[in-house]
Amino acid sequence: MKKIEAIIRKTKFDEVKEALHEAGIEFFSCWDVRGVGKATESRIYRGIKYDTSSIERVMLSFYMRDQYLEPAVNAILSSAKTGAIGDGKIFISDVEDAIRIRTGDKGGEALYLKEE
Repeated sequence: MKKIEAIIRKTKFDEVKEALHEAGIEFFSCWDVRGVGKATESRIYRGIKYDTSSIERVMLSFYMRDQYLEPAVNAILSSAKTGAIGDGKIFISDVEDAIRIRTGDKGGEALYLKEE
């Protein structure tokens, strides 16, 4: 099993969501996050200086069976990419085990529906 955490542009969220659904990833968590990178700048609007160095992004997190890893990563790469700095990052981790609380199913069976 694998865990993917992806940080993407807010403007690309709907495209990434659709691409993940097409790749077979139907369940994931997401939340708005802010980050600070190398770019630091400030803007002046009506005489007030605003710091724009913290960037708004969306973070996705989901768990999957190993066979969904490549399609999921490709879905994020193809739908989130603009080619500009700040497109985001994808982090992949191994998951030792999963247990569905309701039924006690373990491993890959705890994720989504049982494979046939």
